[in-house]
Amino acid sequence: MRRAVRISLTGKEKETLIIWSRGKRTAARLVLRAKIVLLASEAKENLEIAKIVGTSRHTVSLWRKRFADKGLSGIEKDAPRGGRKPRETNRAARRIVERTLQGPPANATHWTVRTLAKELKVDPMMVHRVWKANCLKPHKVKTFKLSNDLKFVEKVIDITGLYLNPPERALVLPADEKSQIQALDRTQRCLPLGKGHCATRTHDYKRNGTTTLFAAMELVEGKLIGTCLPRHRHQEWIKFLELIDRETPPELDLHLIIDNYSTHKHPRVRRWLKRHPRFHMHFIPTSSSWLNLIERWFRELTDKRLRRGAFKSVKELVSAIMEFIAAHNREPETFTWTAKAEDLIAKYRRARAVLDKSRTA
Repeated sequence: MRRAVRISLTGKEKETLIIWSRGKRTAARLVLRAKIVLLASEAKENLEIAKIVGTSRHTVSLWRKRFADKGLSGIEKDAPRGGRKPRETNRAARRIVERTLQGPPANATHWTVRTLAKELKVDPMMVHRVWKANCLKPHKVKTFKLSNDLKFVEKVIDITGLYLNPPERALVLPADEKSQIQALDRTQRCLPLGKGHCATRTHDYKRNGTTTLFAAMELVEGKLIGTCLPRHRHQEWIKFLELIDRETPPELDLHLIIDNYSTHKHPRVRRWLKRHPRFHMHFIPTSSSWLNLIERWFRELTDKRLRRGAFKSVKELVSAIMEFIAAHNREPETFTWTAKAEDLIAKYRRARAVLDKSRTA
């Protein structure tokens, strides 16, 4: 009868195997091998060991014999395996990376695993592994927008100065309009949240008109001044400025942070501002809405009240928006600006340098 290889351990070998078999950070395959050898040293048969550790008799026999031949090093390291030579694999990997970075194929906007594998005549799984190892994701694209405003630096210093060091006896109010808010109603009744399933709604909708929200946030306490109007012309903007004038203490100057929308610079608006000298307008750089904190509150409104809402009419939509503003003002929360002007300018210049370099390449 064929007998399993006999295993005898030195004191140091047994101590090492016990540590490996109990190690929480030891590789699972090494834990298994250590347990096999320890049980084999107790003169147990392969079939019995296989049942104890939950593996096959062949696996037990393999590592038992490997330990008998080479000791601890025999089970600690795996034997060399067959397959493609590493040098060939590395060469193919370089080709995959180079071809990916050279640009997309002639008939598509980006490479896929299969199209690149077909182009280079390699296995698609190899393309996948190389992309993953090099953090290449041709199927994804991120958007960006760098301001071309010639006074970018000057305006950033001005706006961040208002946020970080507001003037005395004055209020700083980021302001803007959120235009074309649609009163959308679903074509069928939405189904509520339940145990085991999320809330559901139809993908299609019915348009019931639009409104424009004019809003400004007083940064000290975070209170909102807002109104909804049918359009967003200079006439409506002047009405909104008059609302701000009524809603704020008359003895304080008002510093409004706004964007470069032509309505804000209309001749009639300028004449109105001359008659109201406590209003001071600060324009953010073009393509830099992230500098206006009211946009952050607009996101709150969209996420919490508009995106998943259903409105049968514009009146119902306006009512929902004004209720949201009223609820915010009962327990107002402000946004705190922390970014310094020098950090923003340095980041802008780095991005500009990269963009300019890509144009000349």
